[in-house]
Amino acid sequence: MSMQMQTKAQTSFDSLALTPPMGWNSWNTFQCNINEKLIKETADAMVKSGMLAAGYKYLIIDDCWQVGRDKNGNIIADPVKFPSGIKALADYIHSKGLKFGIYSDAGTKTCQGRPGSRGYEFQDARTYARWGVDYLKYDWCHHGTQNAEASYRLMAQALRAAGRPIVFSICEWGTNKPWLWGKKAGGNLWRTTEDILNCYDCRNDWGGMGFVHILDLQVGLQAYAGPGHWNDPDMLEVGNTGLTVEESRSHFSLWAILAAPLIAGNDIIHMSDTIRDILTNREVIAVDQDPLGKEGTRVKKEGDLEVWARQLADGSRAVVLFNRGEKKAKIAFQWTDIGYPNTLKAEVRDLWKHENLGKFKGSFSAEVGKHSVVMVKVIPE
Repeated sequence: MSMQMQTKAQTSFDSLALTPPMGWNSWNTFQCNINEKLIKETADAMVKSGMLAAGYKYLIIDDCWQVGRDKNGNIIADPVKFPSGIKALADYIHSKGLKFGIYSDAGTKTCQGRPGSRGYEFQDARTYARWGVDYLKYDWCHHGTQNAEASYRLMAQALRAAGRPIVFSICEWGTNKPWLWGKKAGGNLWRTTEDILNCYDCRNDWGGMGFVHILDLQVGLQAYAGPGHWNDPDMLEVGNTGLTVEESRSHFSLWAILAAPLIAGNDIIHMSDTIRDILTNREVIAVDQDPLGKEGTRVKKEGDLEVWARQLADGSRAVVLFNRGEKKAKIAFQWTDIGYPNTLKAEVRDLWKHENLGKFKGSFSAEVGKHSVVMVKVIPE
């Protein structure tokens, strides 16, 4: 690669993920039950449903696409599930205006026992670049005594050496506090917790958890996020069977306040209009994608009643009133809770009802149903 090409590639890498990545990943709904037909139909659905137009551009295949390596060590896609090969699939996805993401692991095997990238980092990165990959989710199973930071840094170096700008998603589960080193190691986003589960507040023995438990673990991490490098509280369970519509709306609102990557994980081919409307709410997405890139924080908590707020680039604030409890309740906040003087007059807009609620001075309150949110934007006069 010439010096000019190297400089251009470097610049392209540096401009990746300036806002949190948005897209769809196969794991939460389909796990290993993936194939070429499903992925192509999902690409079609991302366009037809309006998800692409709303900002969801990465279509990411998770684990179970790979079955082995050839005699030269090149990774082999499952020839039964992906008969046309990954390059042809990537070309199809690109033809729809989408970007293509793939999955591997820093260890010897993936979490489902498929070949990992340990020892093949540069070779795999070159293969992904040749196939037209735009996003790599890189997991942390079967890693033995490997050092996490060094392992992820190595793959980041391999991706850069391959020359194609590829968003690098560090899926390390938060065990080694990747927020402390993820940016330095070359990551664009890093998982902060164990896997999200299809539920509101359940927990699993192996560490998976519902979205409210993941939400709690984001408190205090906001200083590590910003344009090009994001805390990743895992993919969305919006629209999956374990959540009510209200819980899906809460989950989506809170991920937007957190400046989290919005990676849908539902069956978008068969999703209801209600779920589509949640995932494509332009006003909530605009909060998530706000160019200031400032992650929101929990500014008030009284038992099950919480207020989360985020500063936006235009000087306004996005605020989520979240009721974790089992009964409807009134939630209030003062302007001073969100960084304004109480003497300020401001317009308050409801981002789910898409309507202005009027001008307020000093405070705002609303009735919030069980497991529900009211999400507003406070706009100073």
